Amino acid sequence: MKLFFDFVPIFVFFIAYKFFGIFVATTIAILCSFIQLAFYWFKFRRLETMTLVSCIIITVLGGFTLLLHNVMFIKWKPTILYFVFALALLLSGFFAKQSLLQRMLGKTLKLPAAIWQRLNYIWVGFFMLLAALNLYVVYNFSTSAWVNFKLFGIMGLTLLFLLAQGIYIAKFIDMSNINKGNES
Repeated sequence: MKLFFDFVPIFVFFIAYKFFGIFVATTIAILCSFIQLAFYWFKFRRLETMTLVSCIIITVLGGFTLLLHNVMFIKWKPTILYFVFALALLLSGFFAKQSLLQRMLGKTLKLPAAIWQRLNYIWVGFFMLLAALNLYVVYNFSTSAWVNFKLFGIMGLTLLFLLAQGIYIAKFIDMSNINKGNES
């Protein structure tokens, strides 16, 4: 459900672009990001870091897009966002006892420390790949193709990545703990 919720601003941006163009879509994406923040605040009484960072980046780059009437700013938003995520994961692997990924998912998923570290670096690589792919599409295709890639390409790659990650993680999960919960 959370993954779907994270893609809502991208979906809204896509629909707005198709009907109204890039500048209206950018405005709506900024508003949608603030609505997302407000939703998190009212539902959980906290702000989620990734959503907050995304909102700040889209507000700044979207603001420059609208102010300067230059679409390159909004097109760079995914690259900057993915780079920030990759950097945060990378630095957490060096400067903290647990990686950021382990701190986020460690309560619900028990894995050996070495696997958490490996997963953390795999996520760094994935975010860097998305950042690079976004730049490739920005500079080699039309704005319309970029908008399509932003929704379908990035979402498709993310879903495939999560599936592959799930298959990889499955061999390290202790099934005996899961089965004990089902016995009555």
